[in-house]
Amino acid sequence: MEKYIDIHSHILPGIDDGSDSVETSMAMLRMAEKDGIGQIILTPHNKPWHSRMDCTKIADMAGCLQDKLREEGLGIKLHVGSELYYRSGLVDELDQGMAGTLANSHYVLVEFEPSADYDYIRNGVYALAAGGYDPIIAHVERYKNICSKSARIAELAGMGCFIQVNAGSIMGRYGFGVKQLTRNMLKHGLVHFVATDAHDLDRRQPCLCACAEYIGKKYGEGSKRRLFYEHPMCVLHDEYIEGRKES
Repeated sequence: MEKYIDIHSHILPGIDDGSDSVETSMAMLRMAEKDGIGQIILTPHNKPWHSRMDCTKIADMAGCLQDKLREEGLGIKLHVGSELYYRSGLVDELDQGMAGTLANSHYVLVEFEPSADYDYIRNGVYALAAGGYDPIIAHVERYKNICSKSARIAELAGMGCFIQVNAGSIMGRYGFGVKQLTRNMLKHGLVHFVATDAHDLDRRQPCLCACAEYIGKKYGEGSKRRLFYEHPMCVLHDEYIEGRKES
């Protein structure tokens, strides 16, 4: 299979709660390449109560990291994006280039407050889709008011939303309940992307291989390829993913 593509990571140094230095970022990228990851979308947090770095600066920092990768002979290709905290006016920010999409596509990685009401999340997804964007809900397993009823995930997918879960969640790094939840979502075809949400070299590593191998054995090589390569490639090429349910 082609190398994995990670659509959610916090590897850019010194921007958010992810990598704290260029040295850590490079160590994370070495780890990612060793794990079989070939392309990464860099998605620093974009939250209204934090000082937000503009998209041009983020692109400049990504370019510097790409140069360092090239100097070391590492083959990972970096792309620029953001993890957008949903708020009123986000569509206008996207239209004006004040908030970044994933790899200059129409896909946006969006997060919510973990305790956000389901209606608020649903209305946010609708607003993004109506504005011409393809929303991907980041680490959906964290939102108790979505996951409390499995039908809600299917409803969001039917509205034009895509679902991302973290590899560590599937592999049990964050507890048995989260593992069972995400594996049940996989079983019912309600996951479109599995990503690292990498923040560091320890608890939230830039690794996908173990999870990909598990999914390949449990659900077949076709599912593995879609979740770790084909769907992410649609994002990079700004192509629509046919069908909401991963099948």
